[in-house]
Amino acid sequence: MKSMSLLLVVACMQFAGAANAQSGAELAKSKNCMNCHELDKKKVGPSFKDIAAKKPDEAATIAKLKEGKGHMKVAASDAELKTLVEYVMSQK
Repeated sequence: MKSMSLLLVVACMQFAGAANAQSGAELAKSKNCMNCHELDKKKVGPSFKDIAAKKPDEAATIAKLKEGKGHMKVAASDAELKTLVEYVMSQK
């Protein structure tokens, strides 16, 4: 019975985590990325397609966003930044 209870707790925690996860598009909107960028045309900053075409290093891009070096600092967790960068890089 204990193992069944533990399994139920783990399943609930995974479901709650999945429910709180945002897609890259949702994060881009909620973190105000879309104020300066668009998917396919230059706005204040380059389009996501242009960024993806340059194929920047994912870790370096996350560091830029996190530290605010060469880009506005983005207030987001490491997981959110990774999701954002993966979303941008998928816009080829």
